[in-house]
Amino acid sequence: MARVGKRYKAAAESVGINAQYNAAEAVKLVKENAKAKFDETIEVAMNLGVDPRHADQMVRGVVQLPNGTGKSVRVVVFAKDAKAEEATAAGADIVGGEDLAAEIQGGRSDFDRCIATPDMMAVVGRLGKVLGPRGLMPNPKLGTVTMDVGEAIKAAKGGQVEYRVEKAGIIHAGIGKASFSEEALLENFNTFVGAVSKAKPSGAKGTYLMGVAVSSTMGPGINVDVASLGE
Repeated sequence: MARVGKRYKAAAESVGINAQYNAAEAVKLVKENAKAKFDETIEVAMNLGVDPRHADQMVRGVVQLPNGTGKSVRVVVFAKDAKAEEATAAGADIVGGEDLAAEIQGGRSDFDRCIATPDMMAVVGRLGKVLGPRGLMPNPKLGTVTMDVGEAIKAAKGGQVEYRVEKAGIIHAGIGKASFSEEALLENFNTFVGAVSKAKPSGAKGTYLMGVAVSSTMGPGINVDVASLGE
């Protein structure tokens, strides 16, 4: 069993067992307890009443956080000719085609987001087994298969977050850093939770939003009172 550090133990005691807070209180507590020597990531986890094994219960999408994520995002773009030049000018970290696909097939993984123009999907499609498990496969519904690569790069680097429900019905994502103000974190939290709530799939029956918690990288989870979110 992993050893619980003094800082974590003190933070957990300050929260209270099974206590529930409104969003503002939860964000305040998370920020107060983020005392590591680095700028901890603030994360939200949502427990949804869905079974993602069924297509009509899959929850997936993108949301633009108003205050960004505080994370430096490395973007790879599959494009050629003028679109490759546009991607480079827009700040893409890696741009390429067949050669880039071969590098990724060979193990290259130094990127966080993958964007492609439609005409490059025949090349990118061969990387499904590599990009798919990492949630990086370009998808037109997520805006990552597009001719407007400049705008897609801007969104990815400016605070756009992709989310996808996992097998257990959980969605989690980073919504900022401990160095953010409480107001900025709360605005990001409300934006993210609102987007996932609106993404309720047609096949979801009964209670959709079953639980929400926020935490920092090194801190305990703090439960948010779902009723206070206006569910």
